[in-house]
Parts: sequence; structure tokens; C-alpha cells
Amino acid sequence: MQQQANALAKSASRRSILRAGLVGPGLIGAGLLTNALPSRSFARDAELTEGDIAILRFLCALEIIETDLWQQYNELGGIPDAEVPGGTGSPLYQAALNNIDNDMSQYIHDNTDDEFSHFTFLNAYLESKNAAPVNLDKFRTLPSSQATGAQQIGRLTNLMLLTIDTSWWTRYRSSTLNPDFGDTFAQAVPGLNNGQFPAIPRSDADLQPMNHIQAIANTAAFHFGTIEQGGSSLYPSLAQRVSNVEVLRILLSIGPTETMHFQVWHDKAGNAKPITDPTNGLTFPNLSVAGISEDLQANLIMPEPTIFLNRRFPPCSIIRPTETKGAAIAAVRALSADGLFIGQSPGFFTLLHQLANEADEARREV
Repeated sequence: MQQQANALAKSASRRSILRAGLVGPGLIGAGLLTNALPSRSFARDAELTEGDIAILRFLCALEIIETDLWQQYNELGGIPDAEVPGGTGSPLYQAALNNIDNDMSQYIHDNTDDEFSHFTFLNAYLESKNAAPVNLDKFRTLPSSQATGAQQIGRLTNLMLLTIDTSWWTRYRSSTLNPDFGDTFAQAVPGLNNGQFPAIPRSDADLQPMNHIQAIANTAAFHFGTIEQGGSSLYPSLAQRVSNVEVLRILLSIGPTETMHFQVWHDKAGNAKPITDPTNGLTFPNLSVAGISEDLQANLIMPEPTIFLNRRFPPCSIIRPTETKGAAIAAVRALSADGLFIGQSPGFFTLLHQLANEADEARREV
């Protein structure tokens, strides 16, 4: 997290002229990058529209939020190192994660590193256009886990009271339904959507009994997929609204990395151990059992062809949803429903909704 703070502090020190009408509450000023970036405009002399900037700012805010939650996962369950600093690891939590897959800690580390790169790039790009970069530091007020291995710093997100929507699991297996048509889908792990559960140990007391810390790791495994499938949809949804070709290139370049993340976590979640948490009754079903419905079968992780654009067309294997109308505010609502922001201030929600509404108001200009 110190790396993130340093990156944002460096951005703040370079601010200069603000673009009129683009600064919301809680955002720092904007300026040209005088040393690290070329003097020539990146946009090949084409101006960014206010809609382009609104979309970039909203995506940057979400990448900062993602970085915050992934940093917490990495501190306790990943690989804290010079590349992704902060925390010292929780061996029993790491063991529970790696009980799902031997590479879980490495993947958590690499996902965290990617999210750092996304928000720092987007902020630098915004600054290069004299547009306001995003800084959410004033909202880092949520408590850290008290488990050994976690940094004791303020957080943007809460990973200790999650209500996780696992309907993405069955959505990607359906050959007849698409959320863009208003269709709904069953939960892969119904219990996760009917309570509030920790995805990281809240303290060292959560490290025992064994099935309890394993349930926490299982919860994290499904949360990883929930977070990254959201990014897989959001980038192509908002790309349909940008005007500048270079901004389109940015969205089409970052978006597929979110899908790469999702594919990994989709695969790993299927390995979650079928257990019941003795402390709260949360049950994880066996998704690898012989004869299970194809809607739940663990190894069917490729997107099943389904209806797209119009039901008269033949099925097509796609990312879903990709409906652009209201895509940004829908992402905010989904994150809020997960419990990720429990404890946040009203000002945080005001700013996040403002950024989302501005992104949704963007229109492609030709």
C-alpha cells in the first residue's frame, strides 16, 4: 500500500491547471507530466471529450478500489515482496488458499501487481491530458484485519463482511440466457449470498478450527471470480461510449487482462473444498462430483455460447453482460451489494455515484 501512496503523492506534486468542470469532491488537481512523459499529446493530436475523461476517471477509481482489496489479500494470502510490498503473510491462511490450488498465492500476488499498474497508468494518462487524476485517500478509513501479517493502515474496502453473488458461475454455463436480456441465474454457492462472511482472517482467532479458515479461503476464491468477472464486463460495456481512438485502445487493452484474471479465478474456485464452516454453518458444495448439473460442473469454465444482441441470431460465446446503458452505476451497485463498502462514509458513496453517473452519461461523438 505504501507503493500506492507514493504513486499518488507523486501525482499530487505535479498538478497544475485543472480542466474546468471535471473535478469532483475528493479528487486532487491535475497537471502535465513534465519528466516521465513525452511533451507531444498521446492522443495523436485528437482531443479527449469530457465523456472520455469521465469514463477514464470512473475506471481509475474502480482500479484503485480493486488495488485496495487485492493488497489486503496479498498481505495475508499472497506473496508480499519488493514488487508488491506490504504485510508479511499469514501461513495458515496461505496454506488454506494453496489447498485449493498450489499457485493461489502467486496468482494473488500477480493480480495485485496488475491492479497497481492499471490505476497508476490511468492516472498518468489523465494527467497527460490536463485532466484530474483520481485520489481516494481521504476515504481510507476502514480498519485492517487484526490477523498477524496484515498492515495496520486505513482501507477503502471491507473484506470481513462479504455477501457474495456467485450467479456468474451459472451465467457463463447457460446456453439460453443472457443478463443483457434481463435473465437471472442461480447461485453456485447459495450460502455466500445469504449472509456476511470474512474472506480474510479477521484476527488470529480465525485461523482455527481448520474447516473455518478453509471456509474463509473458499470465500476468497469465489470473491476473486466475482470481482474480476465484473471488470471483464465493464471495460467492453464502457468502450462502446468512448470517442477518442486512443482511449478506446486503452479500454480494449486493459479489459482483456481482467478477463484473463477471471478465467484463472473461475478455474480455481471450482477446486474449493466441499466443507461446512463449524462456526456459522456456511456450506460449500462439491462442484466436482460426478453427475452434477452442467450449470454447476466445475471444469466447464469456457463461456458457453448463448443468445446475443437478438434471440433470432445463433448462439455465440461472449462476455456477459456487455449492455452499455447504466453499466457504470450497475458496477457500483454490485460492489456495494457485496458488502465491500460496509463502514464507508456517505461522502465516499456520493463521489463514487457521481463518477459512475458521469461515465454513464458519456456519449460516443463522431
